[in-house]
Amino acid sequence: MQKQDDSTGNTREAELLPIDIYYNKLLDWLLDRRHCDVKWQTGVLEVREKINAAIQDMPPVDEITQLLSGTYINYFHCIRIVELLKISESATKNIFGGYSSKRMKDWQEIVKLYEKNNINLAEAAHLLIRNVNYEIPSLKRQIGKCQQTQRDCTRKESEYSSNAALFKEKYQSVCRQMGIKGDDVKTELLSLLNELPELYKGIVSSIGSLKNATHYYEAFVNFLVPSYNHEKESSEVTTPLVRHIQKHGNSTVYQWRTGKIPSVIIPDKRPETTNVENEESGDIDWGIETVTTTDTGADNIDWGGGGEEDTGGIDWGDSGETIDWGETGQDNQDSAIDWGDDTGTADHEVTVDSGGITLEGSGQDEGGVISGEDAETLMDTTQTRNLLIDELLELQGFLRQRLMEMKSDSDVLSANQFQSAPQLIQMQSVESVQSMESAVTDVLSTLTSMKMHNLFLLKTSPRYLDRLADSLQQKLKVSEKLVTSIKVMADKRQAATIEQRDLEPKLEIIRTKTRELQEQISQEISKKYKNRPVNIMGEINTI
Repeated sequence: MQKQDDSTGNTREAELLPIDIYYNKLLDWLLDRRHCDVKWQTGVLEVREKINAAIQDMPPVDEITQLLSGTYINYFHCIRIVELLKISESATKNIFGGYSSKRMKDWQEIVKLYEKNNINLAEAAHLLIRNVNYEIPSLKRQIGKCQQTQRDCTRKESEYSSNAALFKEKYQSVCRQMGIKGDDVKTELLSLLNELPELYKGIVSSIGSLKNATHYYEAFVNFLVPSYNHEKESSEVTTPLVRHIQKHGNSTVYQWRTGKIPSVIIPDKRPETTNVENEESGDIDWGIETVTTTDTGADNIDWGGGGEEDTGGIDWGDSGETIDWGETGQDNQDSAIDWGDDTGTADHEVTVDSGGITLEGSGQDEGGVISGEDAETLMDTTQTRNLLIDELLELQGFLRQRLMEMKSDSDVLSANQFQSAPQLIQMQSVESVQSMESAVTDVLSTLTSMKMHNLFLLKTSPRYLDRLADSLQQKLKVSEKLVTSIKVMADKRQAATIEQRDLEPKLEIIRTKTRELQEQISQEISKKYKNRPVNIMGEINTI
């Protein structure tokens, strides 16, 4: 009796033990224990054919419609459909408890086919494994891809936006430096050539204000190296081009080279190499006019002499006053330095002639007819312009060196060194030299600015207009392309957001259906083992 009681107790304890099945081995577990046939898939095909035929004729019941829409119909769905049909088809029930309705008969047959050889369990286990291993991870990956796409698009939108603003700012910055608005680049760049005469005039005026610096530089060189100008007819050996411009302005290369004023100047004819046309003549105005000058005696040009200034004349900046160099024992007249200026005036009449520029009645040596490079002005010619920049750099370097020396010189030796120097050297202070250096630097900054550089190239190389305009417009095109890319990224991000919004409900539905299927399979297996608890374990519990 004791042994029988122990055996009964052990049996009851065994019945209470749960059955743990790993979800991925669920189908194998059912096949190994002979609950399902190995060829269950053949039976499933027959069931699917019956289901496809039965769903063609269904009553208008909301729950049935919901069960049949957008989901894979399994055994447990069929059980629920039969329960609903018992209500909707109750009028067809006969006295024997059966139903004469074809719908009911079809679905009852489907349920019986499912229960034959436990095909329902095999199919449900297969569906459960597929959902956990493939369907749910696939939806998660798609949602993750959508989220990654949104992050990438947001990042690229920010990058494109900043780069578009950067290129737009570069474009506007270059336009500001060039002095144009940027609405019609080629036309505006070409119109800048009309500013060259005024710019040249400003540069000549600024160079004219550097006389103190050039005099100081030459006096310093003559003092330290007395033999530098030995046996020279002219003392203008330092910065000669700067001095020439101070006297004669932006003259022709011929006048600078020979010292003679040409009688006739034939301007260089430049070919038109751009599509930008002049509104009146259809040609590009390169700012070159053909002018004839003849003697009149009324309006005159002061070429730097010390005579009285006529009304209507052009003053080139020389006043004819003498400079006091500080030597004692001589009056002002004796201490004046002759810089090579004539006291006479050159009178010319300006008239228009198509052949060239004719200068008559000049008080200086006259040349003949000039053309080509000799007819170009000093500012327009690359060689003389570079020479001018070199001389200004030389002058700037000297003044900076002197400024550094004057700030550091405090010993007796330095004081004694310049005791015998001309008064012009001794009277200079740190402030005056600083002022000279600033003036030279300003002229250099103007001459070497990007705007002047581009204007010089536009003047001497018409094809440069196309290259410069294309370079500017390329920056604007890049900015516009980036703005378009921002819109493309925004659309792509919006599409990814919509796709994610559509996928998330699907993922939630399949999760819910999978949990329900897990519970239903557990209950079916439990029935076969006297209602022992069944636990389906693994990743299914973390979906």
